[in-house]
Amino acid sequence: MEIKQILKRLKLHASQENVTGMARFGISTKNTLGVSMPILRRMGKEIGKNHALALELWQSGIHEARILAGLIAEPTKMTPRQMDAWVKDFDSWDVCDQVCMNLFDKTAFAWQKAKIWAGRKEEFVRRAGFALIASLACHDKKANDEKFIALFPLMKKAACDERNYVKKAVNWALRQIGKRNPALRKEAIKAAREIQKMNSRSARWIAADAIRELRSRK
Repeated sequence: MEIKQILKRLKLHASQENVTGMARFGISTKNTLGVSMPILRRMGKEIGKNHALALELWQSGIHEARILAGLIAEPTKMTPRQMDAWVKDFDSWDVCDQVCMNLFDKTAFAWQKAKIWAGRKEEFVRRAGFALIASLACHDKKANDEKFIALFPLMKKAACDERNYVKKAVNWALRQIGKRNPALRKEAIKAAREIQKMNSRSARWIAADAIRELRSRK
């Protein structure tokens, strides 16, 4: 399947009503067609892994084409340079999160990039760092507890960032680490209590929400 065919098919599923609804959830409407995730996932399965095509889809600049690119790109072929180029293009939390969950966390550079991006200043680059940490907490079954505990200082440092998309990603990462096992749950609650003491409304929200969810889990 060629890129022209894929873009034509995406446009056939365009919905202005969906775009309006997406905007209410803080999703960017720039170059957005309003194609639903079930349709994108189905297209991804039909196309299969195709790295060259994924790079073309990304360059189109179309919102849904970039999510689809993350679904069909090959993790083993992603280079650090490509990852940095894509993360700089993030302008919406859903593209950021989908690419991190479907592609970036499966690359050989996931841990390295998570640490670097979590310390960056750009809003969506920083969000990508913590979205990637959350994704690794869900999907990297071989990682030991120490690797995740070593990430708590990054969360403490970013906890005072009042930007909505950053603080929600920090909270997400903290909760997902705590859900891995009882030992990490204890460590995550401990880190959250330290964050809660910071003189920041964002930090207090991150901590309170994480503690509430982690303490409620059986």
